[in-house]
Amino acid sequence: MLRYNETQRNVTASAGDVIVTETIQELTSGTEYTFTLYTVFGNVKSIGVNLTAVTAPSIVNGFKSIDQNETSITLQWGKVGNILNYMLRYNETQRNVTASAGDVIVTETIQELTSGTEYTFTLYTVFGNVKSSGVNLTAVTAPRNTGKFQVIGQNETSITLQWGRVEDFLNYTLRYNEIERNVTASADDVNVTETIQELTSGTKYTFTLYTVFGNVKSSGVDLTAATVPSMVALVTVTECSATQITLKWNVDVDKDWRYLLQMNEKDYFPLRSKNYKNVITFTVSSLKPGTSYPFRVTTMFFGLNSTVYNNFAVTAINCTSIPWHVTNSSIQGMVQGLFTNARASNKSDTHVSPGGSKVTFTGLYPGATYDLFFEYENHSTCVPSCSSQVTTIPPNLNGHCENWASGYSIYIEWNNPDGVWTAVEVNVAEKTFKKERVEQHIIIPGFQPAKKYKVSLASVSGSLRSEPVVFWCLTDARGVIAGSVFAVLLFVALVCLLVIFLLKRPDIISRKKSFISGSKQANKKSKAISVANFPDHFKQLSGDENRGFSQEYENLSTVGTEQTRKEAERLDNKPKNRFNNVLPYDWCRVKLTTSNPNEPSDYINANYMPGYNSNREYIAASGSSAHHSQ
Repeated sequence: MLRYNETQRNVTASAGDVIVTETIQELTSGTEYTFTLYTVFGNVKSIGVNLTAVTAPSIVNGFKSIDQNETSITLQWGKVGNILNYMLRYNETQRNVTASAGDVIVTETIQELTSGTEYTFTLYTVFGNVKSSGVNLTAVTAPRNTGKFQVIGQNETSITLQWGRVEDFLNYTLRYNEIERNVTASADDVNVTETIQELTSGTKYTFTLYTVFGNVKSSGVDLTAATVPSMVALVTVTECSATQITLKWNVDVDKDWRYLLQMNEKDYFPLRSKNYKNVITFTVSSLKPGTSYPFRVTTMFFGLNSTVYNNFAVTAINCTSIPWHVTNSSIQGMVQGLFTNARASNKSDTHVSPGGSKVTFTGLYPGATYDLFFEYENHSTCVPSCSSQVTTIPPNLNGHCENWASGYSIYIEWNNPDGVWTAVEVNVAEKTFKKERVEQHIIIPGFQPAKKYKVSLASVSGSLRSEPVVFWCLTDARGVIAGSVFAVLLFVALVCLLVIFLLKRPDIISRKKSFISGSKQANKKSKAISVANFPDHFKQLSGDENRGFSQEYENLSTVGTEQTRKEAERLDNKPKNRFNNVLPYDWCRVKLTTSNPNEPSDYINANYMPGYNSNREYIAASGSSAHHSQ
């Protein structure tokens, strides 16, 4: 008879059994029982034998791997009732685990494992000396990271990565920009290569590479790489002077890109404008006029350079310094600098220079202003080199003069040639006169009859003048001849009277009279003409329109000029002189008396002349004018 837990159980052995075996079922797991065994004979029991035994505990629930790395795996399970003892068996290793009394969940980390290895764990619940049937769990340690993770190429939209394969692991995970990409290597590959496409140009990316074993990843290796920045779309030449070139291009405000400008064998690193951050403007100075300068612009980011933008710019020719040789129909000059086309335009009238540094424009309109344009053409690109304005010389004039006012004025007439001009400049006797183009003649007074005067004519356009045409004008001699004839007749009459008088009074010859005491005139020899020959002499002088009288009159123009004429040359007396070359001498001039207190001057253009009875018997005066005293 077997008694336990207030239960009594009869057991009948077989006659042939030496050992009696009885299984007590429907017990509670993990429970200690005390069994009392009695031998029964008849109705009598032995005193009984006691035996304490326990049922096996329950297996754990929720046995799982919650973490792992390259050398450890962390396991976790739910505690079975109040049982604190557990046994963990793996890889022929047995490990006892004792839970804390207050724990509901038991956690155990198995260390010193091999990376990338699969382990099978069996967990037993231990009650007394009895283990549960055990629960199996397969888990792996994390594989190790790749030893060499690098960038082997990139462009504007892709980055190519490469790493060494980790042992025999073929599966890898690549994470970047919140994207996870699975990569499966080939079994024959030593190095794994993967190209990430559809990226943004000039952008920095951080890649994390994991080795994958089962469902476990390695700790990961980080690599930062960037795509190549974009090439500058367009560089504009905004200004070209003789010594400077200014370039301009647009930039992306959101990109931290730098730029390299290479020109004239120098490197420049332009910065963005503070006011216009989407534009870069840069000026290169100290350049040579009329020279082509290739330039390169490179975008730089994270040690990477974009495709190079190549172009050229040409400095302007210094047009203002060109020594142009200008006539009334041509413009010529040596132009130093780079240009392929040169043209001169005036409205619809355009002329092209044949080519070369010697620029020549012919067949131009006189006095017209031409716009000169110089251009440089290269690879179908035309670049202005310079522009300026040059005005041709006005047209040359032709002119002549005519007799006017008996020789006391000059009449000058000229033609009206084609061309651009506004006025005529006339120069006579070192005096200059100007006439508008609408007039084609001028009358200039104040000249002497029977005299030759040098005249020059030039057309005027702004500050330019044509080549002057020079000719001589001979004033009319009629005014001199008329006076000469009258003087000769008067002289003949006086001579006749004088001869008659001397014949009647020969004693007069011995008288000495000296009137012109103030004269410093040198004595000159003169040819005497007898009364008998005087008619022939008079006829000879009258020939050729009294030409002889005019010549004698001109010969007398220098007589007495060494004598002083200060009063006549005073400024307030000059208007009282009809002619500026016929003035009274100071020592014999006539002095006026006047009752007008406002007229202090005693001047009149008149001289005393001697006569038979007196040194002041006659007065020679010029013709009166509005300025003469009355």
